[in-house]
Amino acid sequence: MLIQKDANVNIQDGRYGNALQAASAGGHLEIAQMLILNDADINAQGGEYGNALQAALARGHLEIAQMLIQKDANMDDMAMLFRLLQQEDI
Repeated sequence: MLIQKDANVNIQDGRYGNALQAASAGGHLEIAQMLILNDADINAQGGEYGNALQAALARGHLEIAQMLIQKDANMDDMAMLFRLLQQEDI
């Protein structure tokens, strides 16, 4: 595996921004956990969803979202999103 070859898990590129965001959006809990254990930046910004927590929530992967929150994912954006959703009466 690339991590065993010291690959940088925080490379920014592509639709999802980085590997953790892609794993979060895809619902791949074990891959997300492995990336975090190998120093993935939980709060890295970029990609289609903005960050890993937003990607997990947008795609309905609540177990991944919960894990990211337990690992201290930044939830400042989530408070703003919650307020916006309340305004829309969704």
